[in-house]
Amino acid sequence: MTKRVLVIMGSVRAGRRCPAIAHWVSEVGQERTDLAIEIIDLAEWSLPVDDEPGIPALGLYKQPHSKAWSKKVAQADGFVFVTPQYNWGYPAALKNAIDHCYLEWKGKPLMIITYGGHGGGKCAAQLHQVSEALKMRPVSPMPAITLSNAIIRENAPLDDVTFEAALSLVQDGWTALAESLSSSM
Repeated sequence: MTKRVLVIMGSVRAGRRCPAIAHWVSEVGQERTDLAIEIIDLAEWSLPVDDEPGIPALGLYKQPHSKAWSKKVAQADGFVFVTPQYNWGYPAALKNAIDHCYLEWKGKPLMIITYGGHGGGKCAAQLHQVSEALKMRPVSPMPAITLSNAIIRENAPLDDVTFEAALSLVQDGWTALAESLSSSM
């Protein structure tokens, strides 16, 4: 049976680089695995902050958007978070999406891919800690894609050099995720 992996884009900002990076990450995953990969753009999910009367750990969702998000997350076998590092952390939209569920994440493997002017190691460390609290199974490596100042500040296009520097780590991450999914059968 084919395992389903959601590649979740952690940024919803205008002018973000996340869609291009998430698509590239997904293409690398398709080349390296036989997983069913779906890209999730959080900008397309209306997930208001704290609008559920109960706590997510109980799974008693009342809002239609929470029920839909819960179902989407629950149907996945594993995840890849692709996210920028903002001020040494990760975006609020990603934290909100994570916090909308609880049991739906449990026991599932996660690859964390960050990007930014410093790559995103501090962001990845925070996400790793949160994923462990959710009883997820984060895999190594946690690729960090360093973007040049021109890409960040001058809106220069993403280039092959940027992706080539991270390619082997992203490939290794997909291999680790696929192995983790195989061991959870």
